[in-house]
Amino acid sequence: MVSRRALLRSAAIAAFASPLLEACTRSAEPTSNPTPSASTLGLSFPAGFVWGAATSAYQIEGAVAEDGRGPSIWDTFSHERGSIVDGSNGDVACDHYHRFETDLDIMRDLGIRSYRFSISWPRIMPSGTGSVNVKGVDFYKRLIDGLHSRGIAAVATLFHWDLPQPLQDKGGWENRDCASWFGDYAAAVFAALGPSVPTWLTINEPKTIVQVGYTYGSMAPGKRDSKAAAVASHHLALAHGRAVQAFRAANTGGRIGPALNLAPVYAASGFPSGAPDDAVRRQDGVENRLYLDPILTGSYPTDTAEFLGAAPFAALQAVIHDGDLAVIGAPVDVLGVNYYNPTIVDTGGSTVTKLPTSIAEWEQIYPQGLSDILTRLTREHPNLPLVVTENGIPNDGNDAADANDDERIGYLRDHLAAAHAAIEAGAKLEGYHLWSLLDNFEWAQGYTQRWGIVHVDFTTQQRTPKSSAHWYSGVISRNGV
Repeated sequence: MVSRRALLRSAAIAAFASPLLEACTRSAEPTSNPTPSASTLGLSFPAGFVWGAATSAYQIEGAVAEDGRGPSIWDTFSHERGSIVDGSNGDVACDHYHRFETDLDIMRDLGIRSYRFSISWPRIMPSGTGSVNVKGVDFYKRLIDGLHSRGIAAVATLFHWDLPQPLQDKGGWENRDCASWFGDYAAAVFAALGPSVPTWLTINEPKTIVQVGYTYGSMAPGKRDSKAAAVASHHLALAHGRAVQAFRAANTGGRIGPALNLAPVYAASGFPSGAPDDAVRRQDGVENRLYLDPILTGSYPTDTAEFLGAAPFAALQAVIHDGDLAVIGAPVDVLGVNYYNPTIVDTGGSTVTKLPTSIAEWEQIYPQGLSDILTRLTREHPNLPLVVTENGIPNDGNDAADANDDERIGYLRDHLAAAHAAIEAGAKLEGYHLWSLLDNFEWAQGYTQRWGIVHVDFTTQQRTPKSSAHWYSGVISRNGV
Protein backbone atom coordinates (compact mmCIF):
# COMPACT_ATOMS: atom_id res chain seq x y z
CA MET A 1 0.00 0.00 0.00
CA VAL A 2 1.35 3.38 -0.99
CA SER A 3 1.31 6.12 1.65
CA ARG A 4 -0.04 9.65 1.56
CA ARG A 5 2.58 11.17 -0.68
CA ALA A 6 4.82 8.16 -1.32
CA LEU A 7 4.56 8.32 -5.07
CA LEU A 8 4.98 12.05 -5.33
CA ARG A 9 8.72 11.43 -5.38
CA SER A 10 8.67 8.58 -7.90
CA ALA A 11 6.35 10.19 -10.40
CA ALA A 12 8.09 12.65 -12.37
CA ILE A 13 10.68 14.16 -14.56
CA ALA A 14 11.30 17.90 -14.23
CA ALA A 15 13.42 20.65 -12.56
CA PHE A 16 14.22 24.13 -11.29
CA ALA A 17 12.92 27.26 -12.97
CA SER A 18 15.74 29.22 -14.54
CA PRO A 19 16.42 31.63 -11.65
CA LEU A 20 17.41 28.68 -9.48
CA LEU A 21 19.30 26.52 -11.94
CA GLU A 22 22.62 28.24 -11.40
CA ALA A 23 22.35 28.10 -7.62
CA CYS A 24 21.15 24.50 -7.65
CA THR A 25 23.90 23.16 -9.85
CA ARG A 26 26.55 24.98 -7.86
CA SER A 27 25.53 22.82 -4.90
CA ALA A 28 24.10 19.76 -6.56
CA GLU A 29 24.07 17.42 -3.58
CA PRO A 30 22.37 18.34 -0.29
CA THR A 31 24.78 18.78 2.58
CA SER A 32 24.53 16.30 5.43
CA ASN A 33 24.10 18.94 8.16
CA PRO A 34 22.20 21.84 6.58
CA THR A 35 20.92 23.51 9.73
CA PRO A 36 22.80 23.97 13.00
CA SER A 37 21.06 22.82 16.15
CA ALA A 38 18.52 25.51 16.89
CA SER A 39 18.62 24.69 20.58
CA THR A 40 21.85 26.67 20.88
CA LEU A 41 21.01 29.55 18.56
CA GLY A 42 18.45 31.63 20.47
CA LEU A 43 16.64 32.60 17.29
CA SER A 44 13.96 35.27 17.60
CA PHE A 45 11.28 35.63 14.94
CA PRO A 46 9.93 38.99 13.76
CA ALA A 47 7.32 40.71 15.89
CA GLY A 48 3.87 39.61 14.79
CA PHE A 49 5.03 36.26 13.39
CA VAL A 50 2.03 33.93 13.51
CA TRP A 51 2.34 30.51 15.20
CA GLY A 52 -0.28 27.96 14.24
CA ALA A 53 -1.33 24.38 13.73
CA ALA A 54 -3.26 22.65 10.97
CA THR A 55 -5.84 19.88 10.42
CA SER A 56 -8.31 18.82 7.72
CA ALA A 57 -12.00 17.99 7.87
CA TYR A 58 -12.13 14.32 6.83
CA GLN A 59 -9.10 13.46 8.94
CA ILE A 60 -10.58 14.68 12.23
CA GLU A 61 -14.28 15.53 12.12
CA GLY A 62 -16.06 12.17 12.00
CA ALA A 63 -19.87 12.50 12.08
CA VAL A 64 -19.90 11.53 8.42
CA ALA A 65 -23.65 10.89 8.28
CA GLU A 66 -24.86 13.49 10.80
CA ASP A 67 -26.72 16.77 10.38
CA GLY A 68 -27.19 16.43 6.65
CA ARG A 69 -23.61 15.78 5.56
CA GLY A 70 -23.40 13.93 2.25
CA PRO A 71 -20.81 11.32 1.22
CA SER A 72 -17.39 12.27 -0.12
CA ILE A 73 -14.96 10.34 -2.29
CA TRP A 74 -13.00 9.54 0.87
CA ASP A 75 -16.04 7.94 2.48
CA THR A 76 -16.28 5.75 -0.60
CA PHE A 77 -12.56 5.07 -1.03
CA SER A 78 -11.84 4.28 2.62
CA HIS A 79 -14.61 1.69 2.68
CA GLU A 80 -13.23 -0.15 -0.34
CA ARG A 81 -11.39 -3.25 0.73
CA GLY A 82 -7.62 -2.91 0.45
CA SER A 83 -7.60 0.87 0.06
CA ILE A 84 -6.42 1.68 3.59
CA VAL A 85 -3.44 -0.05 5.20
CA ASP A 86 -5.22 -0.97 8.42
CA GLY A 87 -8.69 -1.28 6.94
CA SER A 88 -9.89 1.80 8.80
CA ASN A 89 -11.84 4.88 7.74
CA GLY A 90 -12.71 8.41 8.88
CA ASP A 91 -16.24 7.67 10.07
CA VAL A 92 -15.34 8.76 13.61
CA ALA A 93 -11.67 9.79 13.40
CA CYS A 94 -11.06 12.30 16.25
CA ASP A 95 -14.79 13.00 16.69
CA HIS A 96 -13.87 16.66 16.35
CA TYR A 97 -17.40 17.47 15.20
CA HIS A 98 -18.62 16.79 18.73
CA ARG A 99 -15.44 17.67 20.62
CA PHE A 100 -14.21 20.81 18.90
CA GLU A 101 -14.57 22.91 22.05
CA THR A 102 -12.08 20.63 23.80
CA ASP A 103 -9.69 20.93 20.88
CA LEU A 104 -10.00 24.72 20.86
CA ASP A 105 -9.25 24.79 24.59
CA ILE A 106 -6.09 22.76 23.97
CA MET A 107 -4.95 25.26 21.35
CA ARG A 108 -5.68 28.18 23.66
CA ASP A 109 -3.76 26.55 26.50
CA LEU A 110 -0.76 25.93 24.24
CA GLY A 111 -0.81 29.53 23.07
CA ILE A 112 -1.53 28.69 19.42
CA ARG A 113 -2.58 31.86 17.62
CA SER A 114 -3.71 30.60 14.22
CA TYR A 115 -5.68 27.49 13.30
CA ARG A 116 -5.74 26.20 9.77
CA PHE A 117 -8.71 23.87 9.22
CA SER A 118 -10.69 22.79 6.18
CA ILE A 119 -14.36 23.07 5.42
CA SER A 120 -16.09 19.90 4.27
CA TRP A 121 -17.74 20.53 0.90
CA PRO A 122 -20.25 17.66 1.43
CA ARG A 123 -21.16 19.09 4.84
CA ILE A 124 -22.02 22.45 3.24
CA MET A 125 -23.56 21.07 0.02
CA PRO A 126 -24.43 17.38 0.49
CA SER A 127 -24.98 16.85 -3.24
CA GLY A 128 -22.06 19.05 -4.24
CA THR A 129 -24.36 21.64 -5.81
CA GLY A 130 -27.66 23.29 -5.04
CA SER A 131 -29.04 24.08 -1.63
CA VAL A 132 -26.83 24.83 1.36
CA ASN A 133 -27.05 22.62 4.44
CA VAL A 134 -27.74 25.06 7.27
CA LYS A 135 -26.59 22.64 9.98
CA GLY A 136 -23.27 22.24 8.23
CA VAL A 137 -22.78 25.99 8.02
CA ASP A 138 -23.75 26.34 11.68
CA PHE A 139 -21.00 23.91 12.74
CA TYR A 140 -18.32 26.07 11.12
CA LYS A 141 -19.88 29.23 12.56
CA ARG A 142 -19.59 27.71 16.03
CA LEU A 143 -16.01 26.63 15.32
CA ILE A 144 -14.99 30.08 14.09
CA ASP A 145 -16.78 31.82 16.97
CA GLY A 146 -14.93 29.52 19.35
CA LEU A 147 -11.62 30.47 17.77
CA HIS A 148 -12.39 34.18 18.03
CA SER A 149 -13.39 33.91 21.69
CA ARG A 150 -10.01 32.31 22.42
CA GLY A 151 -7.99 34.82 20.45
CA ILE A 152 -7.09 32.37 17.66
CA ALA A 153 -7.17 33.47 14.01
CA ALA A 154 -9.08 31.30 11.52
CA VAL A 155 -7.34 30.08 8.36
CA ALA A 156 -9.96 28.18 6.36
CA THR A 157 -9.23 25.84 3.47
CA LEU A 158 -12.11 25.40 1.04
CA PHE A 159 -11.03 22.01 -0.32
CA HIS A 160 -8.82 19.41 1.33
CA TRP A 161 -9.57 16.42 -0.92
CA ASP A 162 -13.12 15.48 0.21
CA LEU A 163 -14.96 15.95 -3.10
CA PRO A 164 -18.69 15.18 -2.79
CA GLN A 165 -19.30 11.69 -4.18
CA PRO A 166 -22.26 12.84 -6.36
CA LEU A 167 -19.82 15.09 -8.24
CA GLN A 168 -17.34 12.26 -8.66
CA ASP A 169 -20.20 10.26 -10.15
CA LYS A 170 -20.41 13.03 -12.78
CA GLY A 171 -16.72 12.78 -13.62
CA GLY A 172 -15.13 14.64 -10.72
CA TRP A 173 -12.11 16.75 -11.63
CA GLU A 174 -12.06 15.28 -15.14
CA ASN A 175 -15.30 17.17 -15.74
CA ARG A 176 -14.74 20.85 -16.52
CA ASP A 177 -18.00 21.68 -14.78
CA CYS A 178 -16.38 20.70 -11.48
CA ALA A 179 -14.47 24.00 -11.51
CA SER A 180 -17.75 25.92 -11.78
CA TRP A 181 -19.38 23.77 -9.10
CA PHE A 182 -16.46 24.61 -6.84
CA GLY A 183 -16.87 28.29 -7.57
CA ASP A 184 -20.54 28.10 -6.58
CA TYR A 185 -19.65 26.23 -3.38
CA ALA A 186 -16.97 28.83 -2.57
CA ALA A 187 -19.45 31.66 -3.11
CA ALA A 188 -21.90 30.02 -0.70
CA VAL A 189 -19.18 29.63 1.94
CA PHE A 190 -18.03 33.23 1.56
CA ALA A 191 -21.62 34.45 1.91
CA ALA A 192 -22.05 32.48 5.13
CA LEU A 193 -18.62 32.78 6.75
CA GLY A 194 -16.56 35.29 4.78
CA PRO A 195 -16.38 38.27 7.16
CA SER A 196 -15.26 36.08 10.08
CA VAL A 197 -12.27 34.47 8.34
CA PRO A 198 -9.21 36.64 7.70
CA THR A 199 -7.35 34.14 5.52
CA TRP A 200 -8.79 31.71 2.98
CA LEU A 201 -6.97 28.93 1.14
CA THR A 202 -8.59 27.60 -2.01
CA ILE A 203 -7.31 24.07 -2.76
CA ASN A 204 -4.88 22.04 -0.70
CA GLU A 205 -2.09 20.27 -2.57
CA PRO A 206 -3.42 19.86 -6.10
CA LYS A 207 -0.21 17.94 -6.83
CA THR A 208 -1.21 15.21 -4.39
CA ILE A 209 -4.64 14.93 -5.99
CA VAL A 210 -3.13 14.76 -9.46
CA GLN A 211 -0.26 12.39 -8.79
CA VAL A 212 -1.53 10.12 -6.03
CA GLY A 213 -5.26 10.30 -6.73
CA TYR A 214 -5.21 10.22 -10.54
CA THR A 215 -1.86 8.85 -11.69
CA TYR A 216 -1.14 6.08 -9.18
CA GLY A 217 -4.54 5.41 -7.63
CA SER A 218 -3.32 4.98 -4.08
CA MET A 219 -5.66 7.68 -2.80
CA ALA A 220 -9.18 8.79 -3.67
CA PRO A 221 -10.56 8.69 -6.28
CA GLY A 222 -8.20 5.81 -7.08
CA LYS A 223 -7.55 6.49 -10.78
CA ARG A 224 -4.51 5.29 -12.72
CA ASP A 225 -4.53 7.38 -15.86
CA SER A 226 -1.84 9.95 -16.68
CA LYS A 227 -4.05 11.71 -19.23
CA ALA A 228 -6.89 12.02 -16.71
CA ALA A 229 -4.34 13.36 -14.24
CA ALA A 230 -3.30 16.11 -16.66
CA VAL A 231 -6.94 17.06 -17.26
CA ALA A 232 -7.62 17.11 -13.52
CA SER A 233 -4.61 19.35 -12.92
CA HIS A 234 -6.04 22.04 -15.21
CA HIS A 235 -9.55 21.82 -13.79
CA LEU A 236 -8.18 22.07 -10.24
CA ALA A 237 -6.28 25.21 -11.25
CA LEU A 238 -9.41 26.59 -12.89
CA ALA A 239 -11.40 25.80 -9.73
CA HIS A 240 -8.88 27.78 -7.73
CA GLY A 241 -9.41 30.71 -10.09
CA ARG A 242 -13.20 30.44 -9.82
CA ALA A 243 -12.91 30.55 -6.03
CA VAL A 244 -10.74 33.67 -6.21
CA GLN A 245 -13.36 35.27 -8.48
CA ALA A 246 -16.10 34.40 -5.99
CA PHE A 247 -14.02 35.83 -3.15
CA ARG A 248 -13.49 39.14 -4.93
CA ALA A 249 -17.19 39.34 -5.76
CA ALA A 250 -18.15 38.66 -2.13
CA ASN A 251 -16.05 41.64 -0.97
CA THR A 252 -16.03 40.41 2.62
CA GLY A 253 -12.46 41.47 3.39
CA GLY A 254 -9.53 39.24 4.21
CA ARG A 255 -7.20 37.54 1.76
CA ILE A 256 -7.03 34.39 -0.35
CA GLY A 257 -4.51 32.09 -2.01
CA PRO A 258 -3.70 28.42 -2.69
CA ALA A 259 -1.89 25.89 -0.48
CA LEU A 260 0.74 24.09 -2.57
CA ASN A 261 3.04 21.28 -1.51
CA LEU A 262 6.41 22.27 -2.91
CA ALA A 263 9.66 20.32 -3.05
CA PRO A 264 13.04 21.82 -3.92
CA VAL A 265 14.80 19.60 -6.42
CA TYR A 266 18.46 18.63 -6.13
CA ALA A 267 20.78 16.53 -8.25
CA ALA A 268 22.21 13.37 -6.73
CA SER A 269 25.99 13.02 -6.57
CA GLY A 270 28.03 11.30 -9.25
CA PHE A 271 26.66 13.14 -12.27
CA PRO A 272 28.73 13.57 -15.40
CA SER A 273 29.48 17.22 -16.08
CA GLY A 274 26.36 19.08 -17.20
CA ALA A 275 23.94 16.22 -16.61
CA PRO A 276 22.19 17.56 -13.50
CA ASP A 277 20.74 20.63 -15.18
CA ASP A 278 18.19 18.90 -17.41
CA ALA A 279 17.20 16.27 -14.85
CA VAL A 280 16.68 18.87 -12.15
CA ARG A 281 14.83 21.24 -14.47
CA ARG A 282 12.42 18.54 -15.67
CA GLN A 283 11.72 17.29 -12.17
CA ASP A 284 11.08 20.79 -10.92
CA GLY A 285 8.50 21.19 -13.67
CA VAL A 286 6.33 18.39 -12.38
CA GLU A 287 6.97 19.03 -8.68
CA ASN A 288 6.57 22.80 -8.60
CA ARG A 289 6.23 24.82 -11.80
CA LEU A 290 3.17 22.95 -13.12
CA TYR A 291 1.26 24.28 -10.09
CA LEU A 292 3.04 27.55 -9.35
CA ASP A 293 3.23 29.06 -12.82
CA PRO A 294 -0.44 29.04 -13.90
CA ILE A 295 -1.49 30.65 -10.62
CA LEU A 296 1.36 33.11 -10.19
CA THR A 297 2.25 33.92 -13.81
CA GLY A 298 -0.90 33.04 -15.75
CA SER A 299 0.85 30.51 -17.99
CA TYR A 300 2.05 26.94 -18.02
CA PRO A 301 5.81 26.33 -18.11
CA THR A 302 7.20 26.41 -21.64
CA ASP A 303 8.66 22.92 -21.18
CA THR A 304 5.42 21.33 -19.92
CA ALA A 305 5.31 18.93 -22.86
CA GLU A 306 8.81 17.72 -22.07
CA PHE A 307 8.17 16.78 -18.48
CA LEU A 308 4.58 15.55 -18.85
CA GLY A 309 5.10 13.48 -21.98
CA ALA A 310 3.26 13.66 -25.27
CA ALA A 311 -0.08 12.06 -24.38
CA PRO A 312 -0.69 13.84 -21.05
CA PHE A 313 0.43 17.15 -22.57
CA ALA A 314 -2.02 16.72 -25.46
CA ALA A 315 -4.78 15.94 -22.96
CA LEU A 316 -3.90 19.08 -21.02
CA GLN A 317 -3.85 21.28 -24.12
CA ALA A 318 -7.23 19.96 -25.21
CA VAL A 319 -9.00 21.24 -22.08
CA ILE A 320 -7.48 24.73 -21.92
CA HIS A 321 -10.13 27.17 -23.16
CA ASP A 322 -9.71 30.79 -24.11
CA GLY A 323 -9.68 32.89 -20.98
CA ASP A 324 -8.85 30.04 -18.59
CA LEU A 325 -5.37 31.23 -17.78
CA ALA A 326 -6.60 34.73 -17.01
CA VAL A 327 -8.99 33.23 -14.47
CA ILE A 328 -6.34 30.93 -12.99
CA GLY A 329 -3.72 33.67 -12.88
CA ALA A 330 -5.83 36.32 -11.18
CA PRO A 331 -3.75 37.93 -8.40
CA VAL A 332 -3.73 36.20 -5.02
CA ASP A 333 -2.95 37.73 -1.62
CA VAL A 334 -0.94 34.95 0.00
CA LEU A 335 0.69 31.61 -0.82
CA GLY A 336 0.40 28.68 1.56
CA VAL A 337 3.48 26.45 1.44
CA ASN A 338 3.32 22.82 2.56
CA TYR A 339 6.85 21.44 2.99
CA TYR A 340 7.83 17.92 3.95
CA ASN A 341 10.78 16.84 1.83
CA PRO A 342 13.01 17.62 -1.12
CA THR A 343 13.21 15.59 -4.30
CA ILE A 344 16.59 14.23 -5.43
CA VAL A 345 17.11 12.98 -8.97
CA ASP A 346 19.74 11.00 -10.82
CA THR A 347 20.89 11.39 -14.41
CA GLY A 348 17.96 9.39 -15.76
CA GLY A 349 15.47 11.64 -14.02
CA SER A 350 14.59 8.98 -11.44
CA THR A 351 14.12 10.04 -7.84
CA VAL A 352 16.46 8.61 -5.24
CA THR A 353 16.71 8.56 -1.46
CA LYS A 354 19.89 10.18 -0.18
CA LEU A 355 18.82 11.50 3.21
CA PRO A 356 17.39 10.11 6.46
CA THR A 357 13.65 9.43 6.36
CA SER A 358 10.84 9.47 8.89
CA ILE A 359 8.65 6.40 9.42
CA ALA A 360 6.75 7.76 6.44
CA GLU A 361 9.50 6.51 4.18
CA TRP A 362 8.72 9.00 1.40
CA GLU A 363 9.68 11.84 3.77
CA GLN A 364 13.37 12.60 3.38
CA ILE A 365 14.32 14.94 6.21
CA TYR A 366 16.12 18.03 4.96
CA PRO A 367 15.37 21.31 6.79
CA GLN A 368 17.48 23.35 4.36
CA GLY A 369 14.92 22.51 1.69
CA LEU A 370 12.35 24.64 3.49
CA SER A 371 14.72 27.60 3.48
CA ASP A 372 15.54 27.03 -0.18
CA ILE A 373 11.92 26.89 -1.35
CA LEU A 374 10.93 29.97 0.68
CA THR A 375 13.81 32.08 -0.59
CA ARG A 376 13.15 30.91 -4.15
CA LEU A 377 9.51 31.98 -3.92
CA THR A 378 10.41 35.45 -2.67
CA ARG A 379 13.10 35.80 -5.31
CA GLU A 380 10.64 34.93 -8.08
CA HIS A 381 7.58 36.66 -6.56
CA PRO A 382 8.98 39.36 -4.27
CA ASN A 383 5.67 40.96 -3.30
CA LEU A 384 3.81 37.77 -2.34
CA PRO A 385 3.36 37.03 1.38
CA LEU A 386 4.16 33.42 2.35
CA VAL A 387 2.79 31.24 5.14
CA VAL A 388 3.95 27.72 5.96
CA THR A 389 0.64 25.88 6.07
CA GLU A 390 1.97 22.35 6.76
CA ASN A 391 5.23 20.91 8.06
CA GLY A 392 5.70 17.91 10.33
CA ILE A 393 6.73 14.33 11.00
CA PRO A 394 4.88 11.21 12.21
CA ASN A 395 5.53 8.78 15.00
CA ASP A 396 4.28 5.21 15.14
CA GLY A 397 0.54 4.64 15.34
CA ASN A 398 1.01 2.29 18.29
CA ASP A 399 2.76 4.93 20.39
CA ALA A 400 1.17 5.65 23.75
CA ALA A 401 0.33 9.12 25.00
CA ASP A 402 3.55 9.26 27.03
CA ALA A 403 5.81 7.93 24.24
CA ASN A 404 9.10 9.68 23.56
CA ASP A 405 8.48 12.62 21.24
CA ASP A 406 12.07 13.86 20.87
CA GLU A 407 12.29 13.11 17.16
CA ARG A 408 9.40 15.44 16.41
CA ILE A 409 10.88 18.16 18.60
CA GLY A 410 14.19 17.90 16.74
CA TYR A 411 12.42 17.98 13.38
CA LEU A 412 10.36 21.05 14.26
CA ARG A 413 13.33 22.80 15.86
CA ASP A 414 15.51 22.37 12.79
CA HIS A 415 12.79 23.34 10.32
CA LEU A 416 12.00 26.46 12.31
CA ALA A 417 15.69 27.32 12.24
CA ALA A 418 15.59 26.91 8.46
CA ALA A 419 12.51 29.13 8.27
CA HIS A 420 14.31 31.74 10.36
CA ALA A 421 17.30 31.59 8.01
CA ALA A 422 14.96 32.17 5.07
CA ILE A 423 13.49 35.24 6.76
CA GLU A 424 16.98 36.55 7.42
CA ALA A 425 17.71 36.03 3.72
CA GLY A 426 14.67 38.11 2.77
CA ALA A 427 11.85 35.57 2.46
CA LYS A 428 8.43 37.14 3.04
CA LEU A 429 7.36 34.51 5.56
CA GLU A 430 4.60 35.64 7.93
CA GLY A 431 3.66 32.49 9.81
CA TYR A 432 4.07 28.77 10.43
CA HIS A 433 1.46 26.01 10.92
CA LEU A 434 2.74 22.64 12.01
CA TRP A 435 1.10 19.46 10.84
CA SER A 436 -0.76 18.44 12.81
CA LEU A 437 -2.59 19.55 15.90
CA LEU A 438 -4.09 16.09 16.47
CA ASP A 439 -3.25 12.51 15.66
CA ASN A 440 -5.78 11.69 12.96
CA PHE A 441 -6.86 9.51 10.05
CA GLU A 442 -3.78 9.60 7.85
CA TRP A 443 -5.45 8.88 4.51
CA ALA A 444 -4.23 5.60 2.96
CA GLN A 445 -2.15 4.90 6.08
CA GLY A 446 -5.23 4.96 8.30
CA TYR A 447 -4.25 5.13 11.96
CA THR A 448 -0.80 3.56 11.57
CA GLN A 449 0.96 6.94 11.74
CA ARG A 450 0.52 9.70 14.33
CA TRP A 451 1.29 13.19 13.03
CA GLY A 452 -0.12 15.21 15.92
CA ILE A 453 1.47 17.13 18.76
CA VAL A 454 -1.62 16.01 20.70
CA HIS A 455 -2.08 12.27 21.23
CA VAL A 456 -5.58 10.94 20.56
CA ASP A 457 -6.79 7.65 22.01
CA PHE A 458 -9.15 6.61 19.26
CA THR A 459 -11.08 4.30 21.60
CA THR A 460 -11.77 6.79 24.38
CA GLN A 461 -11.12 10.02 22.40
CA GLN A 462 -8.92 11.21 25.25
CA ARG A 463 -6.56 14.02 24.16
CA THR A 464 -3.08 14.23 25.69
CA PRO A 465 -0.57 16.89 24.63
CA LYS A 466 2.78 15.32 23.79
CA SER A 467 6.16 16.69 24.82
CA SER A 468 6.35 18.35 21.39
CA ALA A 469 3.17 20.28 22.20
CA HIS A 470 4.72 21.69 25.36
CA TRP A 471 7.94 22.45 23.49
CA TYR A 472 6.00 24.27 20.76
CA SER A 473 4.09 26.22 23.40
CA GLY A 474 7.46 27.47 24.65
CA VAL A 475 8.46 28.48 21.13
CA ILE A 476 5.27 30.52 20.83
CA SER A 477 5.71 32.22 24.18
CA ARG A 478 9.32 33.16 23.31
CA ASN A 479 8.53 33.92 19.66
CA GLY A 480 11.66 31.96 18.86
CA VAL A 481 13.67 28.76 19.14
